[in-house]
Amino acid sequence: MAPPRADWRTDYRLWIEAFVAFNLAALALDIFLAHSENHFRRSSEYVPLAFSIAASPLLAALVVLRRRMPAGWRDVGHLIGWCSIAIGIAGLVLHLDSRFFYERTIRSLTYAAPFAAPLAFTGLGLLLIANRMIDPAAIDWARWMLLLAVGGFIGNFIFSLTDHAMNGFYNPLEWIPVVTSAMAVGWLLVPVVMRVRTAYLKACASVVAIQAAVGLVGFALHAASILREPAGGFIERLSGGAPLMAPLLFPNLSILALLALWALARHPAIVDSTDPASLHNTSHATGQ
Repeated sequence: MAPPRADWRTDYRLWIEAFVAFNLAALALDIFLAHSENHFRRSSEYVPLAFSIAASPLLAALVVLRRRMPAGWRDVGHLIGWCSIAIGIAGLVLHLDSRFFYERTIRSLTYAAPFAAPLAFTGLGLLLIANRMIDPAAIDWARWMLLLAVGGFIGNFIFSLTDHAMNGFYNPLEWIPVVTSAMAVGWLLVPVVMRVRTAYLKACASVVAIQAAVGLVGFALHAASILREPAGGFIERLSGGAPLMAPLLFPNLSILALLALWALARHPAIVDSTDPASLHNTSHATGQ
């Protein structure tokens, strides 16, 4: 029997499915640009590209057919999720194998292929699986989504630190994403492990908004850097210059974090009973 129809504004599962489908499509472009730098030297570099191109429209179709074919949505989604996790872990090992496993130094870690980048597949796979295994009405669903967003911001911290270390943080502005991503991790971890007040969730939303702004500014700076490249075609400058898509991870993860915070704010169990706003709402609901 198909699940009852829900308002799309509160259909959190729908939002996560759309988020993952969009990100898989975006990863196809990002992988094409990144692996074009070495002209897909290894045949294995085509695997994540082919997977992204195939999985994104398939997942989008599943979203449309979710209520008519709930079993297919569940099972195919699990398959895509586990394949995505496997590709992410394999990519992590292969990226580290490009240099780090031979020298095992901080320098080799910095100048190797971006070792944490493939873990984007792992994160998306975990989102798909959690979205099927946990009831979105339960508080654990929102906390898992927020925890995965925190994992993404940890990745942003690593990317910002290692990528900008390659030029010795030549521009002082390059420290901003390092600091703000670390700030996001600290703020967003708290609602995952304990009850908080509504005011704290609003403060978290403000912190997340800062991440989105930093990402958009970073995208503009990276684009300007690519346009200033003296030679080479457009594709060559895209693949060999500053990573154009990397700063967009900040607003992208901000969407996931805001969705999780929205779900938490609507769940009464997350709000501290000493919160005056929650006490007022409770009294109003009971007619006291």
